[in-house]
Amino acid sequence: MTIWQPDPNETLIARSAVSFATGAATPVADMRWFRDTERRDIQGDLAGWPEGPHFTVRGKNDRRLRKGAKFGAGLLLVATLGVLESLAGSGSTGNVAKLGTPEDPENEVEDFPVMWAAPGTLARALPWQLDPGRRSETDRTHMVVTDRRTLVLGLLDNQEDPYDQVLWETERTNIAAATRKDFGRYDRDFTLTFNDGSWCRLSGQNSDCRNSVTRALEDPLPLMDPADLTPGQQRAVRKLLEGKEPGGSLQIYRRPSGNVYVTYRLYDRVHPTYGVSSEAFKLMDPDGENARFHKGDI
Repeated sequence: MTIWQPDPNETLIARSAVSFATGAATPVADMRWFRDTERRDIQGDLAGWPEGPHFTVRGKNDRRLRKGAKFGAGLLLVATLGVLESLAGSGSTGNVAKLGTPEDPENEVEDFPVMWAAPGTLARALPWQLDPGRRSETDRTHMVVTDRRTLVLGLLDNQEDPYDQVLWETERTNIAAATRKDFGRYDRDFTLTFNDGSWCRLSGQNSDCRNSVTRALEDPLPLMDPADLTPGQQRAVRKLLEGKEPGGSLQIYRRPSGNVYVTYRLYDRVHPTYGVSSEAFKLMDPDGENARFHKGDI
């Protein structure tokens, strides 16, 4: 077993499973593109990338037929065309899962770039293994965030022997923003924007994966010292850790709402599908009591 470890005097903050995101709106559902700033397809220009799937945005007729084929009745198809057209225009797939309102329709409904990069920019250096359409089904990719760097690791889907390999890394100062995206399936998407203006759209294996990475990339890093907690919060943390295996990492975040989020992780417990999950966590108010959740707290 080979598990990646930070350098001495480097603090590991998050390790989560991520991949390039996948379109959810009807015109781009299950698709993704790699673009330059003129919206040209650049996947054939990315050095060392193997051939991958090529997609075409669905036109309105394609969307009608795709939805109508599920019913197999002409009268029902006619009756549903207006509804489907409305759904496609709003960016919804019409699935049970609610996608929300597009924040950026040009890049979430009309097109779905997961890389936006001029020649020579940092996003073009991202590894092809992040693309589920190119890698083997037995391979996984994790994003690691420390107080100094952000890395992408490749590993096998084998919990007994994941075998980490560093595929890409950059100093965290090269990342201008990590932004959670509300439009999509299951609250998993986020973007990384680099200082050179290039960006990528990624998806965590679940919302916790997404939130762990974006929280760890906030600037300034909102980690607190345990000594800065109130007496009530310190008692709450001691209770949270009762009976937990020692040797893990306790991280305490001050949130914009004024709440404090605490998480305890064992970084030698790597799950290929998810990364490293919390052994225990708590969102608390100044008295150490369970806090009312506000957007962005977790």
